[in-house]
Amino acid sequence: MTAAAERHQQFAATFASVIEATTDWDAQSPVPDWKAKDVVDHLLGWLPPLVSAWSTTSLADASGDTAAERWAGRAAEVQTLLDDPARSAEPVSTGPFAGQPLGDVIDRIYVSDIFMHTWDLARAGGITVQLDPDFARQMLAGMREIESVLRESGQYGPATHTDSTDPVDQLMAFVGRQV
Repeated sequence: MTAAAERHQQFAATFASVIEATTDWDAQSPVPDWKAKDVVDHLLGWLPPLVSAWSTTSLADASGDTAAERWAGRAAEVQTLLDDPARSAEPVSTGPFAGQPLGDVIDRIYVSDIFMHTWDLARAGGITVQLDPDFARQMLAGMREIESVLRESGQYGPATHTDSTDPVDQLMAFVGRQV
């Protein structure tokens, strides 16, 4: 199993546990204008169109009666892709990641999104979750290197202040969350 596949498996399972513990899907999340349910819908919705546009691979629409069922299906489908050496190694055909292996791109932009939105969903639900401080530290270092690009994308608000020395708190403050 590749590092990307292992990371996805771990982070997807953590997100699943937070979904299972969430009871108020209308609770406000730390993301402005998003309720708890919107956090899950975001992670279910944005990857399939990109994968289809950038490669010969496609992902099915998330199906199921509950958020947990929809997430389990999406996580299994992405895990299958990452576990398949041929599909994971397929070069992205277009866009900003053209030429890079699909599995690496999914790891860089989707698996990291799972990591950050696990924090968001946990906060919305008042759920305690332990996230990998080393991964948060690495992510923060990488994001600082491209801060202007991130801010210009509109996907991240301005950094907020935190006195916390916790790497996860520092990462979340960097992406605009109140910690």
